[in-house]
Amino acid sequence: MLERISRNWWLYAVRGAAAIIFGAAAIARPEQALQFLVLVFGAYALVDGLFAMFAGVASYRFFNRWWAVLLEGAAGTVIGLLTFLWPNITALGLLYFVAAWALTTGVFEIVAAIQLRRVITDEWMLILGGLLSIAFGALLFVFPGVGAVSLIWMIGIYAFVFGISEIFFAFRLSGLRRQLEKAAQPGL
Repeated sequence: MLERISRNWWLYAVRGAAAIIFGAAAIARPEQALQFLVLVFGAYALVDGLFAMFAGVASYRFFNRWWAVLLEGAAGTVIGLLTFLWPNITALGLLYFVAAWALTTGVFEIVAAIQLRRVITDEWMLILGGLLSIAFGALLFVFPGVGAVSLIWMIGIYAFVFGISEIFFAFRLSGLRRQLEKAAQPGL
């Protein structure tokens, strides 16, 4: 099981890199990002969802909670598509889309991490990413009246930190893969 999960370590790295790029762009250009945010967020959620769905499907034979990763990806994909279908969405509407997406993906990440803790150590980075997602989504629901620039900065900071946690998790999986390959070599 661990060997197959660690083969797809790069999916988590790509996902993390996309989050960091998105976050940095939102932080650096908040005024321009507001107009562009709908399309950028939609693309990010769609790509992130597709990668998560691929990871879920790729692990269905050996990971009991593969469906949690698949559902996380489906939620991101649906939110991404809805964002493209309604390009004139208001900032408040987008805020609720983002909040729902963050809460949903956070819960499914924690479910997946709980299952993974039986086979790897340091799964806490995936749990941290899930907790950050939940906290971010909850803050957006509780304080919907934040200014547009503040919202963009919050989204950018969240995406940047989440991306870093995903990359750390990816490197942990990559290291495990190397350890497994080394252990499988005859005569060592």
